[in-house]
This record gives sequence, C-alpha cells and structure tokens, in this order.
Amino acid sequence: MGDAEANARAGRGGGAAAGMRVFSPEYYALCAGGGMLAAGATHLAITPLDVLKVNMQVNPMKYNSIFAGLNVLVKEEGLSSLWRGWGGKFFGYGVQGGCKFGLYEYFKKRYSDVLPESNRSTIYFLSSASAQIIADVGLCPFESVKVRVQTQPMFAKGLVDGFPRVYATEGLSGFYRGLLPLWGRNLPFSMLMFSTFEHSVDFLYQKVIQKKKEDCSTMQQLGATCLAGYISGAVGTVVSNPADNIVSSLYNKKADNIIHAVKSIGIRNLFTRSLPIRITLVGPVITMQWFFYDTIKILTGLPTSGGLPRELEEVNI
Repeated sequence: MGDAEANARAGRGGGAAAGMRVFSPEYYALCAGGGMLAAGATHLAITPLDVLKVNMQVNPMKYNSIFAGLNVLVKEEGLSSLWRGWGGKFFGYGVQGGCKFGLYEYFKKRYSDVLPESNRSTIYFLSSASAQIIADVGLCPFESVKVRVQTQPMFAKGLVDGFPRVYATEGLSGFYRGLLPLWGRNLPFSMLMFSTFEHSVDFLYQKVIQKKKEDCSTMQQLGATCLAGYISGAVGTVVSNPADNIVSSLYNKKADNIIHAVKSIGIRNLFTRSLPIRITLVGPVITMQWFFYDTIKILTGLPTSGGLPRELEEVNI
C-alpha cells in the first residue's frame, strides 16, 4: 500500500484532515465549498442540453426532439446559442449546490441528535428538504434570468445585463415568481435523491461490496458513490418533471400562474414533456456531482458520503 493510500485510509478512519473533524464548522464549510464546485462545474458543462431542454418546454412544436432541436438552434441562432445562460448555470447552481450539500450535512447531524429514535428515511427526508428550501432561495434569481436568456435571444446576453432588466421591468418579485414551482420541482427531487443515494450506498456496501466503507479502497468508495449517484438522479428526475415544466412556463410568461400553467401544458405533458432530455441530463450530472464532492472529501482526508452521523462518530472514536 502506498503512502497516499495509507494517508487516505487514515483520514477516512479518523475523520480528520489536518486537524479537521467531522461535524465541525470547518467540515461544514468544506462540504459547502465542495458542493459549490461540484454543482457549478457539472451544470456549466451541460449548458447546451439545458438550453435545448428549456426551449423544448416552452416551444414543444418547434423543438420536438433532442437532435432536431439542437439542429434548429444551431441553424437559426448559431453555435453560440447553445451556451446562452451559462452564467446562470455556473453561479446559480454553484450557490444552490453549496447550500444543498453543506446544509444537508448540517441538518442531518441536527435532526439525528434531536430525533434519535427516528428511522433513516425520516432523517434523510427532513435534512434534504430543509437544505433545499434555503438553496432554492439562492438559486431562484439566477434561474429567473437564465431561463429568459435561453429562450428569449433579445432579452439579455447574460447575468450582467439580465439582472437589471428583470428588476427594471418586474421588480424584486420578478426574480421569485417561480419560487413555489421551483420548490415543487426541487424539493421532491432532493428528498428522493438524497434518500435514494443514502440507501443505495448502504445496499452496495452491505450486499455488493460486502465490506465496511472504511475498509474499502478509494476506488471502491468512489465507485459506490458514482453508482448510487446515478440511481438517485434517475429516480428524482421522474418525480420532479411536472414542476420543471411549470417553472419554464411561468418564467417565459406562457402562463400567469401555476393553475394556468397546468391547464395549458396538460397533465400528461407535465410528466412526459422534456423527460427524455432531463433523464439524459440529470443522471450523469448528479453522478458527477457526487463524484467530485466525494473526491474533494477524500483529498482532504474526510470520509465519503453516506450513513447517519452516529455511524461516522463511531468510526471516529
């Protein structure tokens, strides 16, 4: 075993990195920073597909499939159109990712302490929901500008001119008109994503790898993280698709309110419109987020994600 591997194992077993211990303020700050980098980078990478997804939701007759839609965008507006809204993706989802991952770790510890008799799923649901509510408040202004930039080429070039234009025409409420459907999309997604990830990790170590996490190599741990991440992303996507369509409709003024949006889109289309491209997007994105996030943890000597706080504390003793 090399020195790097030995050090990584020592860090995983001790839960410390240069004096850092799990559940310390420094630990939560590192989780938030790791989540910010992981989410911002992965969302930036898939900006072209996100541009297509939003246009498919707003104008399904024109953009009726992935390949045909991409061809229309490039033919009519050039290759640069595929990167519209990249600032909103990178900075907006960076803010959201930092809050989501960092606060999830924080709330998971707090709820585990306050509700010691609760089952795992209850802790995971409460923790992810609490974190996501705050994360979406940070994301919402960026999402508001991003969707407009991606679907209205003459609206603005990006965040710098998009923010003042939204504020000038709609005021502060213009940034948050989609907050409720954003919560409707992201809350069930986040709750299912984190819970599915946690249960998948637990299943993989118990039934597939059949070793404790701290006894596994770095590659085994990251492999479990990636597989659990993909499963969790796919499950969350199906549940959150209706609200994702409503968000795009509201921000593009295709509907005045949520009820109007549901009626204009149709119940069936709420679940099916843009679902293939969302599955194409979300599965790999969530996988890479968890991979980057846990890689940062490993490089700083911290244990990879998964498990209740009391289990990490037992390893830490």
